[in-house]
This record gives sequence, structure tokens and C-alpha cells, in this order.
Amino acid sequence: VSRQLKEEIRRGFARLEDPLAGLLAMLESSSDWKGKGHSLGYCITTELQLWIKTHPAVPQSGTKLKKLQGRVLGMLSQCPANLLDPLISIYQLHTADRNCLLEHVSHLYLQGNYKEAAILSIKLKLQPDQDVEKMCTPLLLQDKANLVEDYVAEYPELQRKLLQTLDKWCDPSFNIRDITRPYQGLSRYKPEKFNRRVLSKLVFRLLERFSVDPALCPNVINQRHLRTLNYLFYKRFVEKTMTEENWADHIQSTVGENRWLQGQLVQSLLRHCDARGVARWAQRCQVPPEMLPQAVAEELQKLHIQDRVEEVTKPDNYEASKKDYYQLPISRENIHFLQTWEETLQCWDKVLQPGQVVGVDMEWKPSFGMVGKPRVALLQLALKDEVFLLDLPQLLKQAEAEGEKEKLPYFIQMLYSDTAITKLGYGMSGDLSSLAATCSALKYTEKQMRGVVDLLAVDKQVDGLSPEHSHEERGVKQPEKGLSLLVQHVLGKPLDKTEQLSNWEKRPLREEQILYAASDAYCLLEIYERLCKDPESFGLSSDLTDSLVGKQSKKSRAKKQLNKQEAPSPSGQECQGPRTEPSSPPAPISPRDFSVVCDNMLQGLGRYLRCLGVDVRLLDNEDDHRKAAEIARQEGRVILTSGLPYQTLRSQVGEGRCFSVNCSEKAKEQALQVLKHFNVQVALSDIFSRCQ
Repeated sequence: VSRQLKEEIRRGFARLEDPLAGLLAMLESSSDWKGKGHSLGYCITTELQLWIKTHPAVPQSGTKLKKLQGRVLGMLSQCPANLLDPLISIYQLHTADRNCLLEHVSHLYLQGNYKEAAILSIKLKLQPDQDVEKMCTPLLLQDKANLVEDYVAEYPELQRKLLQTLDKWCDPSFNIRDITRPYQGLSRYKPEKFNRRVLSKLVFRLLERFSVDPALCPNVINQRHLRTLNYLFYKRFVEKTMTEENWADHIQSTVGENRWLQGQLVQSLLRHCDARGVARWAQRCQVPPEMLPQAVAEELQKLHIQDRVEEVTKPDNYEASKKDYYQLPISRENIHFLQTWEETLQCWDKVLQPGQVVGVDMEWKPSFGMVGKPRVALLQLALKDEVFLLDLPQLLKQAEAEGEKEKLPYFIQMLYSDTAITKLGYGMSGDLSSLAATCSALKYTEKQMRGVVDLLAVDKQVDGLSPEHSHEERGVKQPEKGLSLLVQHVLGKPLDKTEQLSNWEKRPLREEQILYAASDAYCLLEIYERLCKDPESFGLSSDLTDSLVGKQSKKSRAKKQLNKQEAPSPSGQECQGPRTEPSSPPAPISPRDFSVVCDNMLQGLGRYLRCLGVDVRLLDNEDDHRKAAEIARQEGRVILTSGLPYQTLRSQVGEGRCFSVNCSEKAKEQALQVLKHFNVQVALSDIFSRCQ
């Protein structure tokens, strides 16, 4: 707004006997102020708000102000959002009669203006005097979950009431149509957004945002645990990729003493085991005998208490000898499990040496989609001759007891920020995110790190790196992927990943877990050394570090701050030799020739890709993830998914036909990730070419 206009507005106020009534008369007679953006009405209103601050005698009180407040209330439901705060401030609506304000909001609600009623309630802080279920139900039916979150944001009691209501709706025996029936004629009604899956996701988001005890929502938590149970049974009895010890640990921690989950466990066991097998697991999980079928209860009576349950089924792919997998080249006595600070300080003396090359990895208990980010249970640091396994929960507990909470973050930040020490990792961003959740003082470590090499960047550059590589020769059901595939290609044998889904918080760690954790960190040293010695044979630039930098995104490059001075080879020397071109990306294709099916957690991505001309099919919220595989096979589409469904879906379609998208990114960033991976070249004519 020009200075001249502002001055003219202020002169106008000064000439008015009653500026508040004058502004109201002007707004009531003008249609300009109803438009979005900075209209003339908006400029005049905000100028009056500023002018009043320098003329404190202007605001009125008593009957005259009440009449003005009554007129303003009638306008608020029609005015644009940017006028709400100035008008509430000018006419002191916070001082108006509360019953009058509640009555006005109730009138808006009865007219079907649910959004306007909620926004006005938030602005005037009326929520404690309203029925949270009544106010929020139509908003959820209109897919306005963000507004619902804002509505309860400042009121812990309302947060609990809302969560209890949502949890009640998620009870399998509850008929959701009882809720939706009164709102059938609702404008912008989106019944597809109102189902148990969507509601349970909202519950978890609210639980995390407002730090509410999950025990408040037993139905949602039980359903999530049931999905975890089904996943564990799939891993154990269908895929056969989980050891009995791991499976038992997770089953016990998932089911606990919950009677309903114990019943679900028994039903699942009956589908996969004989009566004797069910009885053994029921005994181990302390399932009450009255919950068991008669045949199983009889078997339970025959059993003596045993320390270890015999194996129920022998997974066929555990017969493969350990020699088929990567073997640690150091002896067991050089793997150190550290639980005290006396031991740990000796470890840091060795690790924090200039020129040192350190393989870094972390382990945590799988969360299976529960609330909160996973907390690191084990930090592995591998040097050339020994591996240190740091028991982070124990070390943090000891440091806190000694009043030295900053001790651990201090050493970790020293390690990651020292350019003279090369840190090797695989998917470092995920590790550091979990590290920040474990210790809040480490949340900026990723921005400060120097001298790091993330070998995940090598995955798309190494020639011939394919999940089917030598897969049939080994006769293993599941093809290798991720770090295991890289280890197989560079070092000749894959990692044994059977301990990956262990309960890493349980102590003592089993010997298999210790060897797995040490191997995961140590193999990074061997991969890096091999790639530095002979990068050309793997399709990499002769300067490995230059090759890594060249292939990372700008964002990633900024995070890594990686250059050849910062990341020496294991010998401490930079890799020399003639340069070769990196392996070429896939052939470019047009969006019109690119067909995808988006899983139901990626609907925003699907709509974005459709706007760019990509042939997109979207799964509905109620669809099972496996439907994506059916559509992909029938119509020749690529699957776009995320999280646990990726592990299941990728094995049901051809190689390269399933892509895992980062769910924490916005749709635009996800789309860029997909386009870059598949080398889809978007032209101006493609934009909106598929839209009506």
C-alpha cells in the first residue's frame, strides 16, 4: 500500500466522530472486502487497527460497543480469513458476552458452515464450552483433519476426548455409518476419507503431536498390534526369513498380557501349527488355558516347563551354510560390547585419531508402525582390526546418573564433524534421524557432519548391481537388496540378514546378534577399500569420492559436505588413476509412456504425477496393498509404494517394477524423486495433458 494512501486513510479516521462505526458502515456497504487478497477494505481495516494503538481513547465500551460487536459477528462468517484477526481486535470481541458468541457459532454450525464455525471458535477460544465430537465430526467428513488438529491444539482435555472418540469409531464392532448418516447432504462430503484406516492414522498423528499416552486408544493400538502379528506370521511361515528367536521376541513384546491379542495369536497359530506346537507357544506367551481349544489345552497339560521351545517349523532356507554369506575377517575377541564409560572412553581414544577410517552403523528395535521414531539401541564403530558395539541405552543411563548427559553427544559430534576422520555409512540420513530421536542434543548432527561417505550413493552407480544377480545360483527364496546386495557384488557374498529384525533392546544380546551387528559395520570398510583400489571395474570414476559427489543431489551434497580432501582411502591416500565415465542412467521416456499404480498412502503423489501427464492409477483407502501388484501385472504398471508394503510388493513383480518413495517428503519432492529415478522427461505439452 502506498504511503500516500495510508496517510489519506489516517486523515479520514481523524475526521470521523466514530471511526469504528464508520469502518463497519463502509464494509457493510462494500462488496470489495469479501474478495481474497489485500483489497481496499483490508487495507483500511488494518490501518485502523494500527491507528487505534496510537489513539487509545478511540475504543468504545458499553451499549454502543455491544451493538457494533453484534453487527461484526454477522459479517465474520463471510469475510476472508485475513480480516478475522483485525476485526476481532478492533471490536474487542474477546470481551463480548460469551453466551452471545457461542450462540452465534452455533447458528453458523446449524446452517452447515462447519469450517467457519470452527475457525471462529478457535479465534475466540470458545472450544472449552463446546462439544468436541459434534464440532469435529463434519470437519473430518470434509477431510479437514488439519483444522481438527488446530481446534484441539491448546486444550489437552479436548485432545483426550477427541482421541477417545476416534478410538471408539475404530472399534471393529462400531458401525461408522451411524456417524455419517446425519451428514449425507454435506457439501464437499468425502466419505472415502472417513474409514478406520484413515482415522487410525490420524489417531497416531495426534498421539505423537500432543504426546498423549497411547493407552488412551486401545482399539487403534490393538489393531496396529494385530497388523504387526500378521506381518510377523508372514515373515516366519510364508517368507521364512525370520529366525525363531527373533520371532519369539517380537511375538512376546507385541502380545504381552493383552487378552484380546493373545486370542488373535492363538487363532494365527492354529492356522500354521499342529496342536502340540500351538500349546508350546501358548505356554511361552503365558496364554490362559481357558482361551485355548480343548485339543490344545490337553497338549498344554502334557508339557513340562521348558527353558526353550522346540522349533515349530524348520524354515527351509536356514539350511544354507554360513559359508554362503559374508564372513567377518577379524576374530571374535576383537569385537567389544561396551556398557560402561570406562570401556567407551578407551574406544573413543582409538576412533578419534586423524586419518582413521570408521565404519558406522546403528541398530534399533523395529517399531512396526507404532508411535514415535525408533531409538538407537546399538551403535557400531568398526576399525581395521576391531569393532566396538556401544550399548547406547545403558551408556545414556549411566551418563545421566552421573550428571554428564552431554558426554555421549559430545563424542558423537566430534566424530561426525572431524574432517580428518572418514566415516563410512549406508543410508546415514535414517541412522542420524533415529540418533536424534534417541538423544535430542544430536538433532543437528546431520547438518554439521564432514568427511562422510554414504555408500548408499554407490547403489545406482555400480555396474551390474541387480537384485537378481546370482540369486538363482544360491537357491535363496528372497533376492538380496540394499547393503547385502552391494556386499555380494563387491565382496562376492551377501550379508546374512536373518538378525536384521531382532529385538535390539533386549539384553543380553545373543551371539548371532553380536556377529551380525559387527559384520554390518565392518563390511563398509572392505567395500570402500575394494572400490578405492579398483573403481573402474565397478563403473565408477577413478576418484571414488568424486564419483560419489557427482551422483548425489544438491541437497544431499550439502548435507554430506564430501570432497576428496575430506574422504581419503583406507590407506590415507586419495585414489588416483585415469577417469572413466559413470554408468549411464535409464533411457529417457515421456510421461505419456510411463504408467504407475500408487499405493493408498501416496495419493497426493499420484495426483501430482497425473498433472505432469503420467498415466496413474490410485488405490482406494480401503484397498489392500496387494491389489497394487495385481494391477501392475495386468496393466504393465510400475508400483509406487512406501514402508513395509514395499518389502512385500517388490517380490510380486519384475525387477525394477516397484519403487519405494520417501513418505516424509511432500508430493512435489516425491514426484521429482520418481521422475529422476525412471528418467522421465516432462515437456510443457505434458502438463495437465491427462486432466479434464
